[in-house]
Amino acid sequence: MSGPATCVLEARALIGESPRWSESDQALYFADINGQSINRFDPRTGATRKWELPEKVGCFSFTRSGAPSMSRAGKVIAGMQSGIHLVDLDTMAIKRVFDLDPGDKTTRFNDGRCDRAGRFWAGSMKEGGVERAGSLYRYEASGRCTRMVDGLIIPNGLAFSQDDRILYHSDSRQDYIFAWDFDVASGSISNRRVFVQNDIQEGRPDGAAVDSEGGYWIANVGGWRVTRYTKGGVVDQVVGIPAQRPTACTLGGPDFKTLYVTTATHPLPDSAKPKQPLAGSIFAIPVNIPGLPEARFAD
Repeated sequence: MSGPATCVLEARALIGESPRWSESDQALYFADINGQSINRFDPRTGATRKWELPEKVGCFSFTRSGAPSMSRAGKVIAGMQSGIHLVDLDTMAIKRVFDLDPGDKTTRFNDGRCDRAGRFWAGSMKEGGVERAGSLYRYEASGRCTRMVDGLIIPNGLAFSQDDRILYHSDSRQDYIFAWDFDVASGSISNRRVFVQNDIQEGRPDGAAVDSEGGYWIANVGGWRVTRYTKGGVVDQVVGIPAQRPTACTLGGPDFKTLYVTTATHPLPDSAKPKQPLAGSIFAIPVNIPGLPEARFAD
């Protein structure tokens, strides 16, 4: 079973999101959506670094050509407010490669990641989280971007099974986690079904990760916890988080047996913040089933 959650970084993130473990430099990277930044945390030394961006960033993945190392920050592909961007963290050169709606400040990309064939998947949303105006997109190295799913409110929970046969994603406002049959060779999805229907009292489904046995870990935003589901959609483990709004998780560490969890301070009212001083922090949970390396964009 998993151990308790421990705060490893008081990041004070407004909306911590998209945690990504980089095995090449043994560091955790994460986004702060409203803080408009990508951040790096070295668990060995406690050292941190921040890259400020010109707009909100909901998700990112490392690229194959620009993986981080001990001497460079590397390149990422990021779902931001105006579209999908390639970002060189060393030079801060930013190139938009897909337009979401650059003139509309009320739309942005939210959750996303790469599949193991190197495609970048990202979900869009309308700020406010009430309209079914969001979609799930698939962006390829050729520059082709395909809208794969429509009618989403707040797309989240994007992850791929360890055998590349299932694509998971959630809608945080509909309180569903969906599963699709996934063809990694073509990038096609089919046969959508409900994997889990959340009870709002347990927290809404947010960012997720899949481990090496196919277990699906998800952050229950508003629910003070993260949950692991078996491949059959049965609750296997629940770990409490001393912050009301856990937002996303990833498996990392030298043996991929540490579940890192991001959290948020926004939109907590001022009256709630003294009761949870660690809101916005990064937490670490030791787990017994390891994760897998994060897929990178095939640029």
